[in-house]
Amino acid sequence: MSADITTSLKSSHRVLFLNTLAFTICFAAWTMNGVLVTYLTDNGIYNWSVVETGWLLGIPILSGSLMRLPLGLLTDKFGGQKVFTFLLLLCSIPFFLLYYVDSYWLYFLLSALFGMVGTSFAVGIAFTSVWYPKNWQGRALGIFGMGNAGAAITTLLAPTLLNYLSENNPENGWRMLPVFYGIALLVIGFVFMFFIKNKRPEAQGKTIGSLLKPLKQVRVWRFGLYYFLVFGLFVAFSQWLLPYYVNVYKTSLVLGGLLASAFSLPSGVVRALGGYLSDKFGARRVMYWVLYSSLIISGLLMLPKMEILTPGKGIIASKSGKITSVSNEKISLNNEEIPVITKPEIPESVSALPKSFSWQEVVVQQNQAVNKKELLAKGNTLIKFEAHITVFSILVILIGIMWGIGKAAVYKHIPEYFPNEVGVVGGMVGLIGGLGGFIGPILFGYLLTFSGLWTSSWIFVFIVSAIALFWMNTVIKKMMRNEAPHLKDKIEH
Repeated sequence: MSADITTSLKSSHRVLFLNTLAFTICFAAWTMNGVLVTYLTDNGIYNWSVVETGWLLGIPILSGSLMRLPLGLLTDKFGGQKVFTFLLLLCSIPFFLLYYVDSYWLYFLLSALFGMVGTSFAVGIAFTSVWYPKNWQGRALGIFGMGNAGAAITTLLAPTLLNYLSENNPENGWRMLPVFYGIALLVIGFVFMFFIKNKRPEAQGKTIGSLLKPLKQVRVWRFGLYYFLVFGLFVAFSQWLLPYYVNVYKTSLVLGGLLASAFSLPSGVVRALGGYLSDKFGARRVMYWVLYSSLIISGLLMLPKMEILTPGKGIIASKSGKITSVSNEKISLNNEEIPVITKPEIPESVSALPKSFSWQEVVVQQNQAVNKKELLAKGNTLIKFEAHITVFSILVILIGIMWGIGKAAVYKHIPEYFPNEVGVVGGMVGLIGGLGGFIGPILFGYLLTFSGLWTSSWIFVFIVSAIALFWMNTVIKKMMRNEAPHLKDKIEH
């Protein structure tokens, strides 16, 4: 019996490895436009406007998100091996065609088509889950989700590859980059075609209507909100952090890119840990940790880099009399000298914690008669908060790690509540999360324009974290009241 289980797990692990490899390649390809479009505009190869560039960055994320539900549905119906093979081979075509692109709208159309690789998540989640028993679901789905690190691979390697390809052919060398992605998709597609066995859930005989029935449950949309936070905003900040660093901390593009990669890479890799923790402690308990951490860290990140000038301690006349002399350092009242605090030299940067600087400005003149309690020098206090880049980067990496753990915890829930509809439910949850990645940067731009604060994006994260935490608390309390005491352990998990 144990030998059969071991053999079965070996087959499952083999499928998991290839699933994860395919998803990593797909995720790297899905985020290619972030590097390539920036290169084409910065080097003047195409004179696309800011709006046109923004749509090219967002359209693959949008198409890859919207199609997650139908592809997840097809995976439940026909099996992951067939759907994944078809997806990989189909999406390689627009990457090859990008070699011949010569207009904005052709690039736009091909970007929408290759964005379909983003649906690989819904396909892979459903296909992975059918190969593993319940006690392995969290770990398996967490390991699969490590493919998110594909975004960091593109961010780190694609710029160097572009420079190499364009060294002798600046105008057209870039055209080979999407071809390389197309080749990678083609190779892994043939691997799936010839070396992976298909497997379908028990739901394979159900109608489309019955497969879609779980979407009527509020629980699906609650999971979608969690995933909007931990995945959607993760994708959004993967794009948003580069301009954030450049504008707020005046970093170079290279340094900003490295710091942005420091956010995205650990978040993808740590997803396997999230799966293990979800198996060991329960997905709901892990989600509590994630949501509380997101709330606290985003609360700290909300504090902007700022300077506040406020009234400070001034000098009041202790008696009536005449000002006999005035200087920046002292005031003489009836020949009695009163020291004045001069303005200190304020450094460009301060420590990580807020720091205050106080000084006084004389408001009276020589030979002026003053009354008792009349203001002689007004006080000023400058509170300077650097929002230090080191502290900021550490907090950003930490929230990325917690979101990475949360991604696995969300998808640990799905096969427990919907064991035969993982594809359709996972597809809808993934769709909601993917839409977060699409609308996030757009929303952040509007918030920045409206408030003038770069930290307004973190205020939005704080609000979403608070709503998700409140919703979870409300639901769990209701469940605990309705369920018998002996079922509480089950509810906890």
